[in-house]
This record gives sequence, C-alpha cells and structure tokens, in this order.
Amino acid sequence: MARTYRSEDWETYRMTYGQPHRELEPLDREVAVVDEALALLHAEGILPHTEYGREKMLAHRSAVREHFEIPWTAITPRMQRLLYAINAIAQPATMIAAGIFCGNTFISNAGAGVGPGACYQARQLLGVEIDPEKAALAERNVRRIDLTGVARIVAEDAVDTAARFPGQIGLLYLDADGSPEKGKGIYLDILQAAWDRLPPGAVVLAHNSVNAARRLERYLAFVRDPANMAASVNVIFDPEGLEVSVR
Repeated sequence: MARTYRSEDWETYRMTYGQPHRELEPLDREVAVVDEALALLHAEGILPHTEYGREKMLAHRSAVREHFEIPWTAITPRMQRLLYAINAIAQPATMIAAGIFCGNTFISNAGAGVGPGACYQARQLLGVEIDPEKAALAERNVRRIDLTGVARIVAEDAVDTAARFPGQIGLLYLDADGSPEKGKGIYLDILQAAWDRLPPGAVVLAHNSVNAARRLERYLAFVRDPANMAASVNVIFDPEGLEVSVR
C-alpha cells in the first residue's frame, strides 16, 4: 500500500492554465505545504534530508518568469517548488525528463543543477519531447538561462531515449503521452526501458498520479510493489498529483 501526502485543499488549489506565473496563495503557505510533503518523503527513505535552498529556488522561479515562453501549464507553484526541492536534495548527476512540452516541467527539475537556481553541479540533464516544434521551443527557453549546455532538449521518443541512454540515470521524470489508446500509460514503457540504468537510490517522478490514475493503474501498481521500488509516495496537493518513488 503506497503512502500518501494529501493537503486539505488539494481539490481547490489549481492553476489557471494560461497564467503560468500567477500566485495562488501566500508564499509561506506554499513553503509549509511542500515542507510537509518533503518530511514524508524523508521519513519513507526516498530523500536523505529535507533541506534545499529556498532563496535559490526563488532565483530559479524569477528566471523562468523572465525568460521562458510558456503557452500554458498545469504545474502549480507548489509542484514547481516540490520538483526543484527533490532535485536539489537528491542532486542527480544525470536526469531524463520525458514529455516536457515548452520546457517548464523540465526546468523545474533541472533548475537545481543549472541556471540562477543551481545548487549543485550536474553532468547531463536531458529533456525529451516527441513533438519537434515543442522541443525547439523548450530548447530556446532552456538556453536563455543555462549557458553551460548541461541541460538540453532532444526531439525523440522517450522510450527510445531511455533504452539507449549511456550510463546510469539518477532521476527520471515522467510526463509524456503515448497513443490515444495508451495515453499516460506510456510511463511504464519508459520506466521499463530505463530500468537497467536506474541504480539503487535513483528517484522516479510521475506527474498526473491523481487526474490520470486510471491510465496509470499498471504503472502505479509496479512502483508501489516493494519487489520493484524501495518506497513510493503519492503527493497530492493539487488535482494533478505526483508519485515519488525510489529504487
């Protein structure tokens, strides 16, 4: 049985999709909710601690607001902070983010390793978007805040990218869509393609664990099976949700 963190207002705390930088609550409330989720992730052994650079996170948010073109997003400020914090704490040398649209979800993860919010030195942070036009937009956005080239975007099928990635993957972020029949069920295909490159301690994040739970039934059963993952927690503080697992 998976553990769950659920904020009391998760059903009403939601984005206006076309307003990507809209503040939804006082900052101290946002920080407190994310801190509660991080505490459970630490207690379950997914994260080694709960400390991350809050000022660095705000520098990251400011850079994204200034430099990124975001047509729309479902990533709430809480989710943006949680993704940044998980990466800042886990500090993956390598990361793959699958299904990144304009790059906003990608940089929410990668922003702990590159740009104004960087708090550690990453080796390779790879965003994968199957639509070439969306991938090009994401690459333009990322280049505006990462001059190192550590973070980059490729227009590929994430299953193929995960299957041939050279070396280990420290963190895998899943937000891709498959065929109309499969939809978010493609997460399990991507995870299984990457499986041999996920070492013990690798973190796997799956967005839409709530609003796509039916399509993710097989994926969620897999990561919540202790034979596969050491621990898995469903973080629910907005209608999308995030399943956080560790190998």
